[in-house]
Amino acid sequence: MKFYHKLRLDSSLIYSYDIVMRKKNTDKKIALVAGALDLPFFTRDALQRAGWDVFVIGLRGFVDMRLNPDMVIRLGGGGRAIRECRRRGIRRVTFVGALGHPNFSDVRPDLWSLMTLIKLLKHQRGYDSMAVAFNKVLEGQGFEIVAAQDLAPELTFETAGVQTKTKPSTTDKKNIERAIEVSHTIGRADIGASVVVDKQVIAVEAAEGTARMLERVVEMRKSKRKSSGVFAKMTKPGQDLRIDIPAIGVDTVNAVAAAHLRGIVVNTKTCFVVNKPAVISRANELGIFILALDE
Repeated sequence: MKFYHKLRLDSSLIYSYDIVMRKKNTDKKIALVAGALDLPFFTRDALQRAGWDVFVIGLRGFVDMRLNPDMVIRLGGGGRAIRECRRRGIRRVTFVGALGHPNFSDVRPDLWSLMTLIKLLKHQRGYDSMAVAFNKVLEGQGFEIVAAQDLAPELTFETAGVQTKTKPSTTDKKNIERAIEVSHTIGRADIGASVVVDKQVIAVEAAEGTARMLERVVEMRKSKRKSSGVFAKMTKPGQDLRIDIPAIGVDTVNAVAAAHLRGIVVNTKTCFVVNKPAVISRANELGIFILALDE
């Protein structure tokens, strides 16, 4: 009888342990919805290093297939991804990677995506308002939308200050103050987040995106001999950073140098730095400063 009682007790302990481990494993599952460029690679790897079981959902026409996504969906195929995540016990979702301009002939929304689109169309005041509405739709269906930079802070500049060998000058600091002010102004209006200032405002980001804005500045300043001015990409006031995250990379540094600007200003912890060691190395090589700010 004692042996039987002990066997039952041991079985209960094993069963309880199994339940705990299953819950723990489920808690570490996450779906990474991947757009274009290199950020999804660095995000996936950083999440895996942090112990996450990452299920990669690639967006057709955008995702780099070298990422080897676990499934690929068209922009209008969200219903299939939702069903697969539920089947796998995935309740957390994060979004990374650029989308650019989608090919609407490839969207062909399924029923879930069509119903979601109808809800989003009620929030057309700007990108931020639609992003918030999209998050609410997913949350209403039992999913938690998480910011990848919160789970893997190594993807950002974690501490404030100058990240490079080159430091801002007194003139640079005046341009930085003006750039932050303008960036917050256009951000508050949900216009954009990036701005170029050289005593006066040279350019602001709108629907074209940061890269196109910098291309304009490069063209405008190609005959300039001496570098001056700054590029700032700041978090918008009230921005939902779970789905719309600012990012810079080596291409950003190259564009800033080509535009004869002196430096880059971003926020700590809320701006992705794609391949951070390469970004800092390239900035040092070109004599560009990078300043990360807590504000």
